[in-house]
Amino acid sequence: MSQSLRPYNTFGIDADCQELICYHSTEECLEAAQHLKTSGLPWIPIGEGSNILFVNQHFPGIVVHNSITGIHPEEQEYSILIRVGGGEIWDDLVDYCTGRGWYGLENLSLIPGTVAASAVQNIGAYGAEAADCIVKVEGIYVNPDSDDAPYEGSLLHDECRYGYRSSIFKDELKDIFLVTYVWFRLRRRFKPTLSHAAIERHLIKDGIEPARATAKDIRKAVIAIRQQKLPDPKLTGNAGSFFMNPVVTPELATKILETYPDMPHYQTPANDGTEGVKIPAAWLIEQCGWKGKNLGKAGVNPRQPLVLTNLGGATGQEIVTLATTIQADVYRKFGIELHPEVRFV
Repeated sequence: MSQSLRPYNTFGIDADCQELICYHSTEECLEAAQHLKTSGLPWIPIGEGSNILFVNQHFPGIVVHNSITGIHPEEQEYSILIRVGGGEIWDDLVDYCTGRGWYGLENLSLIPGTVAASAVQNIGAYGAEAADCIVKVEGIYVNPDSDDAPYEGSLLHDECRYGYRSSIFKDELKDIFLVTYVWFRLRRRFKPTLSHAAIERHLIKDGIEPARATAKDIRKAVIAIRQQKLPDPKLTGNAGSFFMNPVVTPELATKILETYPDMPHYQTPANDGTEGVKIPAAWLIEQCGWKGKNLGKAGVNPRQPLVLTNLGGATGQEIVTLATTIQADVYRKFGIELHPEVRFV
């Protein structure tokens, strides 16, 4: 019997799957893993569905939903170690920690999704990444290419291979590892992360000296900035930032700057460790004339062109068509390939 996936994707795509399994504990996750192993069907893990696009109306397999909740703190001398169920809503965790004087996540306020997704995607915003605070990730191994039965395991921070919007869970362990819990280490002493100019501007506008800002000030500023720029997925279907910001060679960046001297750009290492320059994908998309435009029922947000939206009744294929058209235009104009941050299913 088909199961609707509309409540499980923030794009609001009217898709369904052959079977939907929700696990609420490690034990239930292990049971689900055993079923996945024997079913022979394709499967995908999902949280809030805030980083996924169902391309087709029907997924002929199993969707596994992480529903483990619970926040379990362990107080230490200079920090707090917390074990969090992967099904917890990410922003609820940020609010919980900030309100208790546990610091490190405040710059990541209002990012949609679950705690498990934060560890898989290495979510990031305003000068911070989830990987900055992640200590360990627990889960269940389900290897379809092995005769081994599913088993529990965990990976320490360095084993997760975190990079810009990347991790081992999106690469080698993609659809092999089901996250159950994520461990974070947070600070007791607050020091604001102000590397993103938008936060400083907003604080100053509110009469707050940035260096004296509290974690609650930072959280409030980040929420306000995000609400100004990003559509609410409860009102307009979207998955947040659709494309990753590309990191190009210094040579290509210099070439583009000759024509576009006002192009925003930031020195940053590429994931392979080489020298690179990050260029905002939103700027590239806007230069190609896509800001506020649409193809059928799929559109580009007029405030933040990095966000593709379901204008009402769009199919997954319509979103894909818009995305690939934008990619082609950006490559034609700048010689830069945009890569989706959203997973296509």
